[in-house]
Amino acid sequence: MLSPAESQACWTGAGFLAQALFGARFLVQWLYSEARGRSLVPAVFWYLSAIGGAILLGYAIHRSEPVFVAGEATTLLIFLRNLQLLPRRGSRR
Repeated sequence: MLSPAESQACWTGAGFLAQALFGARFLVQWLYSEARGRSLVPAVFWYLSAIGGAILLGYAIHRSEPVFVAGEATTLLIFLRNLQLLPRRGSRR
């Protein structure tokens, strides 16, 4: 069993990890678009969004912050829907 301080350190680490994943998705999108000479959103953007969003939702629930929970739950649904739509992208070309 973790002490309260250890538990808090784990949750703080999870929050920083989630923020790093969110930051990484913008870096990936920028580099992907630069390499192709136009604005594009690669599949990994949505994976990073969903993983980071799920961790942030867990963090918001742990912190009992209803505004944060509502926001993260809503955006997580959007990220998951975009992941569902990915396989369809190739069939329309």
